[in-house]
Amino acid sequence: MAAREVELPYAPRKAFMPFHNRTHRWACLVAHRRAGKTVAAINDMIRAAFTSRDSMPLYGYVAPYRSQAKSVVWDYLKHYSQPICKDSNEAELTVTLFNDSKIRLFGADNADAMRGLGFSGVYLDEFGDFKPSVWGNVVRPALSDKQGWCVFGGTPKGKSNQFYDIRQTAQRLKDDWFLLELPASRSGLLPATELDAARSQLSKDQFDQEYECSFEAAILGAFYGTEMREATEQGRICQVDYQPEVPVHTAWDLGYRDDTAIWFYQVIRGEIHVIDYYAVSGANIAELAGVITGKPYRYGKHNLPHDAKAKTLAAQGKSIIEQMADYLGINNLAIVPDLSVQDGIQAVRQMLPQTWFDAERCSEGIEALRQYQREYDEDKKAFRQTPRHDWCSHPADAMRMLAIAWRAEPTVKPPDVVKPLMVGPENTVTLNDMWATMKTNRSGRL
Repeated sequence: MAAREVELPYAPRKAFMPFHNRTHRWACLVAHRRAGKTVAAINDMIRAAFTSRDSMPLYGYVAPYRSQAKSVVWDYLKHYSQPICKDSNEAELTVTLFNDSKIRLFGADNADAMRGLGFSGVYLDEFGDFKPSVWGNVVRPALSDKQGWCVFGGTPKGKSNQFYDIRQTAQRLKDDWFLLELPASRSGLLPATELDAARSQLSKDQFDQEYECSFEAAILGAFYGTEMREATEQGRICQVDYQPEVPVHTAWDLGYRDDTAIWFYQVIRGEIHVIDYYAVSGANIAELAGVITGKPYRYGKHNLPHDAKAKTLAAQGKSIIEQMADYLGINNLAIVPDLSVQDGIQAVRQMLPQTWFDAERCSEGIEALRQYQREYDEDKKAFRQTPRHDWCSHPADAMRMLAIAWRAEPTVKPPDVVKPLMVGPENTVTLNDMWATMKTNRSGRL
């Protein structure tokens, strides 16, 4: 069969040509809002898939949420691949090209769907919104068999996150990495009038982050941005060792269809030492109890949210707290006082300046606290007081349980230490001193 020329409905913008012409295996693409990076990434992937010489080539486009991939990226993929599309499957969000290469869309919120697959190339869209474990535990191993490439794309979200770390790596290892940064002032992709309007309507941090690709701007709408930055600057995110002589407490957020998050902490000299963190999706109570009992800690209290008292039909009418206590042998269970979300957030803010985190064992939870944000109202162009529900919600909710439990602990006044009275030439003893000494009788009688 004679070869024929196929024209795809994509005209690359000049700003993206270095991206399309790259030869590096690893790439970082930092671009402002409305730059067209999604369209550029999809067409870059289509070209790679149609020219691939791999056996059974598979390319993955990973958005923060599968729903986002379906509502935004799927239409782009169908449109631009249409001239060379052999088949499409909307249920799996998969397009098969005439050369049998496949392009499939995924959501980082269901990373398990990628386990067991082998990729020739992957694009990670808005990588700063991903759980840290998605890259290391799922995507990177899936590239090994075919030595596939990966592009990390997005708009900055401050310096204390994995996208900033990737950008720094790309800057440092120029022989191994391709880096393209497209701030709006240099890209030429948006009219000057639009930039002027955005600059007048947004705060400086908002404009610098969203349009000028600034990593220096504060994460917009972050609840704990200041507190977590101070923890980093003050060296309180470091190696925090378990002290066996001090009990370990836990604070939970229970997920029924999504993640369960657990913080492990010790209270030492009035400070909170967070020594461990665990999160899992879809685990039952027996599995969670196994995690708790499998760690080498001597436990104090297990602090559970208010809904742990709810009865469930799936457990023969037993609540979670009853299952853990009666069936699984976990004692010292406590229900955290039921405070509002806003009161809980304020409790965390007050606690964080006294909190130390183990950097390695708590890395994913720390990232979640840094990124925990308010919802954004697109119509009003302002942040709401309510939190945005994403992968950060469960670790942040568990941290609220920790702060409320810690604050609710009764303050025990240390016992008075009565020193013996020494009467002599160099000691002055008053009647008050003598009275205080005589009051040591617990009955209050002299």
